[in-house]
Amino acid sequence: MPADYKEILFEVRDNVAWITINRPEVRNAFREQTLDELIDAFRSTRDDPSIAVAVVTGAGDEAFSAGGDFHAMMKLNRANAAHWNDRMLGLAMTIRGLPIPVIGMVNGWCMGGGHELALWCDLIIASDRAHFGQTGAKVGACPTVGATQYIPRLIGERLAREMIFLCRTFPAKEAVEVGLINKCVPHETLRAETEKWCEQIKGYSGQTLRATKKSLNFESDQLYASWQHGMELLAEIWGSEESLEGMNAFLEKRKPDFMKFRNARKEKVVEYLSIIASDGNKAPPKH
Repeated sequence: MPADYKEILFEVRDNVAWITINRPEVRNAFREQTLDELIDAFRSTRDDPSIAVAVVTGAGDEAFSAGGDFHAMMKLNRANAAHWNDRMLGLAMTIRGLPIPVIGMVNGWCMGGGHELALWCDLIIASDRAHFGQTGAKVGACPTVGATQYIPRLIGERLAREMIFLCRTFPAKEAVEVGLINKCVPHETLRAETEKWCEQIKGYSGQTLRATKKSLNFESDQLYASWQHGMELLAEIWGSEESLEGMNAFLEKRKPDFMKFRNARKEKVVEYLSIIASDGNKAPPKH
């Protein structure tokens, strides 16, 4: 029997595992409990070898996932960062480590950490209403849980930097053109088209898919060190005044003031430079 999940829906039907983030009131943003339930649901598919493929999506028609829930992320700091970061890394490695293909069925906004969730999947099929993007620079977060590792591999270094530094978003049709996703279909046919993919996969050799997924992941699995590095970078971001300004501004529907942090740092640099200039004019101590 499936676990009694509170924030996701989980169903196994016709040898397909359907996993749905069920928080449409916050555009399927995830928090700690959501991540724990997603990890558990994906891992549970290992206990049923008759499952041929897993599909992850978001409830409702508005969003696949808007990423991390700000109310959860604003509680993070250097001391407790691992409790969030380890969950993100755990979900990513669970999806990548499954012996079956994982399809991201993107039905709407797929942003920030939600887009990183899509990046961990093997295949992405999207509604023509879907949009993909990285918003970390807007809100004071750091997209180092897959975005910095995989986006350059998919769409090239220059376009990846534009996506991350300029928070560029891609509508689904354009996302197909640049290689960010596999397929864009009319919104009304998204489920049916995804089911066609599932039926196709069910007709293929499970052991072949298992072996070839492992082989396909070989090179990018070596980016694990970058993930660990990214977790440490992210731990320094959580709880900082700058990150809190970005998230509070988003929640308050105002433009964040990041320039005040640049100006404060400038004052410290000017002060430092004046000190060392003054020290340089002093006679060296006698020995």
